[in-house]
Amino acid sequence: MQVSNVLAQAAETAGNINPGLAAIGYGLGAIGPGIGVGLIFAAVINGTARQPEAQGKLMNQGFTTFVLTEVLALIGIVIYFIASNA
Repeated sequence: MQVSNVLAQAAETAGNINPGLAAIGYGLGAIGPGIGVGLIFAAVINGTARQPEAQGKLMNQGFTTFVLTEVLALIGIVIYFIASNA
């Protein structure tokens, strides 16, 4: 199958998605980044409690991974709006 055929098929089926199902899908998809952010900052707090002098380095790594995790939720909401408005 060619890539253009796959993209055409995906665009065709995107219009058939129920907006309610898209909202449920986004809600379920947002659970992962939510858990991820909680785990990231729990690890930062634990690391700071064990080695207070490493707080700056841990916070830098924590915010970097927070941004990467939060991008998943932003991509999910963009896909939700595309699916619900198609």
